[in-house]
Formats: sequence, C-alpha cells, structure tokens
Amino acid sequence: MPNADILIKNANELVTLKGPNCPRAKKQMSELSVIAKGCIAIKDGKILAVGKNLKYKAEKVIDASGKTVMPGFVDPHTHVVFAGSREFELDMKLKGLSYMEILEKGGGILYTVNETRKATEESLFKQSCKRLDAMLAHGTTTCEAKSGYGLNTNTELKILKVQKKLNEKHNMEVVSTFLGAHAIPKGYNADRYTNMIIDEMLPKTKGLARFCDVFCEKGVFTVEQSRKILKAGKTYGLTPKIHADEIFGTGGAELAAEVRAISADHLLMSSDQGLEQMAKKCIIGVLLPGTPFSLMLEKYGAGRKIIDAGVPVALATDINPNCWTENMQFIIQLACLNMKMTPAEAITAATFNAACAIKASNKIGSLEKGKQADVIILDCPNHKFIPYHFGVNLVETVIKKGELIQTQ
Repeated sequence: MPNADILIKNANELVTLKGPNCPRAKKQMSELSVIAKGCIAIKDGKILAVGKNLKYKAEKVIDASGKTVMPGFVDPHTHVVFAGSREFELDMKLKGLSYMEILEKGGGILYTVNETRKATEESLFKQSCKRLDAMLAHGTTTCEAKSGYGLNTNTELKILKVQKKLNEKHNMEVVSTFLGAHAIPKGYNADRYTNMIIDEMLPKTKGLARFCDVFCEKGVFTVEQSRKILKAGKTYGLTPKIHADEIFGTGGAELAAEVRAISADHLLMSSDQGLEQMAKKCIIGVLLPGTPFSLMLEKYGAGRKIIDAGVPVALATDINPNCWTENMQFIIQLACLNMKMTPAEAITAATFNAACAIKASNKIGSLEKGKQADVIILDCPNHKFIPYHFGVNLVETVIKKGELIQTQ
C-alpha cells in the first residue's frame, strides 16, 4: 500500500474542477467535475491521487463524510496592505453622500493614503497578517495583493516590499500587483503623475510585482493615460490588469482587450461591445460584488449577462477600507443572490478562473494529480450550500501546500 501524508476520504462531494487548463466560459463554468464519496491523497505538498476508494497508508486520515471538499479559494483582486480604517464614512453613506462628496470631506482613498504613508513596514506587515489570517480561516489559500495606497515612489515600494514579505512569511500565497495608478495624489494633475509612474516608479518594481494595474475611470486615469501606463509596465515584464468601468463606462473593457490584459475588474458599467471584445480575446472579467454592496449601489453589475456574453468570470473580495471583507464565501453568496450566478458558476469563478486571473492555474484552482495540495473541507453536504447557508463560516479545515493549517 503506497504512503501519503494526508488522506481525505468519504467526501459527500469532492468538487475537483478538473477540466481544460484555460479560463472557463459559458457552460464550462457549470462543470465542477464532482466525485460522490470522493477521496484525495496528498504527499510532499502535492496531490497524489483523486478518486474513489483510494488505498493509501497515511499519517493523517480525515473522514469527510457528509462534507464538501474542494480547492482552496483564490482571491484575485485585493488591496489587503493598508493602514487605518474608515468606519466614520458609514454615516455619510447612510445620509446619501456620494463617494466624491465623502472624498471632499476628508474621507475616501486619500485618507487611507495618508495613514499608509505614515505607517512603518513592520506595522503594515502586522496589520496585513491579521487580514490574511482571517482570509485563510474562511478558505482562501492564495490571493493577489495590490499596492496603490502610497501614490508616491517611497510608499508604493514600501507596500510592494510588505507584499513580498507576506508571501515569504505567511501561509497564504500572495501574488503582487503594482497599482501606483490608483488615484491622483494632491499637488499633481493626471498627466504629470502618469509620467512619474512611468519614469520613476515602474523601473523600481523589478522583483516586487508580477502585474501592473490602473484605475481607468472618469476623473482618475483616462483610457489614453491608462494605455501608456500599461504599455510601459509591459516593458518591465508586468502583465496588464485594469480597474475597468466601475462607476462610468469609459471604455475600460475595450482597453483590456486591446492591451491583452490578463483581467478587467469591476465591469459594472461595461458596454456590450467591450464585453464582446473581452470574450473574443479570453480576457477574464473579475467581478467584485462586495464593492456595490458596501457602497450601497443599486447596480450590481450584470454577472449573468457577462457570462452569457462568453467572458470567463472570476470573483474576488476587493478587500480594502471601503469594502472590508476577508470572506470569499460571502462573495459567492452575493454573486448568486445579487448577480444571478449559479452556485456552480460562482465556485468556478472563485477557484479555477480566479487562479487563471493571476496566471496560476497550472498549479492551483483545481484538485488534480500533480497540482499543489491547496484543499478546503466545508461542513456542508454539497456545493449548493455555500450560497444557501449564509452568515456563517462553513470552512472546517484548510490545507495549504499539503500542510494542515487551520481547523475549527
């Protein structure tokens, strides 16, 4: 009998996500490749075997009877490194103030920028570790993390260094994105700051980031400015990502297709033409239902429409001081209840397609032989319970790279 480190057996549903190793769209998003009464064997951080009635001698045997086993969640859009909180804005939101009005009263992103600039690397690391701990406890085993709360060279680099340290020291796997183009700092206009990003910041990102993102939005960065930044990022080996069409339809989806971004994120106001172009070039649409929820917006984005248009969809928390949630289960629930995605589509979006959105689907996002053993066990009988039983943490056990990290 072969040896394993961990054997999980008798899963009521073993949700493998086995399938093509490319972003899944339309009907493919509903194909979870579920094994009833499934087993998974793990050794040396990798998946040895997946199937039924596996015969392995293991140091740790976990009976998952009545439970659901699936890949760890992948969160492909976060702003997890920041200082300070903005709970004082809630009263303003409830009184009907817009985001721009809150910004004028000293809130918004520039408040967070000021707090983050003042924070030390050590302080940012400790605060971020606490958030990553909560994410891990709720089943997220890999996340993307963006800079963007510095808006000057020193602080942007400070955030990127913290993200690198988090990836090295924390159990969570952290993939880093440079987002110097998150807002326009005081004392600059957009063109001057764009040039600063290109000439001063981007050359210093070597070894600190894999992606370059930009907030392409009315009143922030135009399509032309965004194009310049993303093309410059490519010269430094950074793959483009775009905050696209969140508040206004500015042509962000079209730009994502033009520059062949790995993903376009938000898409609340994207045009049909933009979505069609994204679908043709297999650009992943990362939807962030927690954002309109926290902003109390009526429009959640047409998740059903985007999937039907052929865009491969991923889901993410967008964790930041204005959308503070570490819980991907909650995001799946919002996607189903408010974006009209099915449970199967939402799970694909939170696992395999999310891994594609950070160029990691070759090792995570599905449970297949040879892949990294990132596995979660949920105390529920099937995958449909995740959006059905909301308001609690259903994750009972987390395994990261074959290591048992946390159990309730």
